[in-house]
Amino acid sequence: MRIGVIGTGRIGTIHANTLSRHRDVGSLILTDANFSRAQDLAHRLGETAAPGVDEIFRWGVDAVVITTATSAHAELIGRAARSGLPVFCEKPIALDLPGTLQAIEEVETAGTVLQMGFQRRFDAGYAGAREAVRSGRLGRLHTVRALTSDQAPPPPEWLPVSGGLYRDTLIHDFDMLRWVTGREVVDVYAAGSDAGPAMFRQAGDVDTAAAVLTLDDGTLATATATRLNGAGYDVRMELAGELDQVVVGLDDRTPIASTEPTGPPAADKPWMGFLERFGPAYENELTTFVEVVRGERPNPCDGREALQALRIAEACEVSRRDRRPVHLAELPG
Repeated sequence: MRIGVIGTGRIGTIHANTLSRHRDVGSLILTDANFSRAQDLAHRLGETAAPGVDEIFRWGVDAVVITTATSAHAELIGRAARSGLPVFCEKPIALDLPGTLQAIEEVETAGTVLQMGFQRRFDAGYAGAREAVRSGRLGRLHTVRALTSDQAPPPPEWLPVSGGLYRDTLIHDFDMLRWVTGREVVDVYAAGSDAGPAMFRQAGDVDTAAAVLTLDDGTLATATATRLNGAGYDVRMELAGELDQVVVGLDDRTPIASTEPTGPPAADKPWMGFLERFGPAYENELTTFVEVVRGERPNPCDGREALQALRIAEACEVSRRDRRPVHLAELPG
């Protein structure tokens, strides 16, 4: 199998390393807007660098992995679909619903595969929580609390093109709400704060956000995020039911300290970023993509799944802007 990797930044480098080691992947063609970066990575891996995207399609590949800037995702997905190629793409498909729907339509019309990169679906902790809910261990689920806290903010130049805190960060929590519980979000009420560094206000973004979400069976959920969690990178999900309660992301590296006299000590080596925290999950999702391409398993996260997570993020943005509850039925898709 020959796979084209478009984009060789942080995530692209991780995915290229995983694919280059895979027994069922014979070779890679790597390209990037910064050609020297693609060349350097290709040299380290013993793979081939292409000067541009056109060569990826002209030289011939069996599948495409897209890890470019978000603004290029939809166009590249459409191009791959028209070429009859399976695609793995980092989230999101696009930063707006029309662009997302158009790309999905191209994939469905072509009858090709689009697997989206929501890596938490391949994390052992979230998989354990899903099993606890689906098995009935928790009884009737009544409360979910989800959070994502970055240790340090991204570069200022990233903020205007990121899509904002709901679309860039909390979209993972929204995807997990659906995947773990098996329920749909029906309405949201969201708020955000830009009281931190000025770069967030200048980008029209917020550095901290919160949302209350109601699921279609009446379960209540909260989701919070911040770019400024100095203690470390903190990602957790608590699920409380009438019979039991479980938590994802609580281990000896969780960046939180108890104020109780007999509470656990602070972590000696707290998580500092998502690449470290979800390293195994990133590898698992690419291994799964190879299996999907080979016809060995069904697609675990298609474009429609990504669309639903984006619809929740969009609803939160509308709610924050208009200071009102927003029903998901108000949004297309």
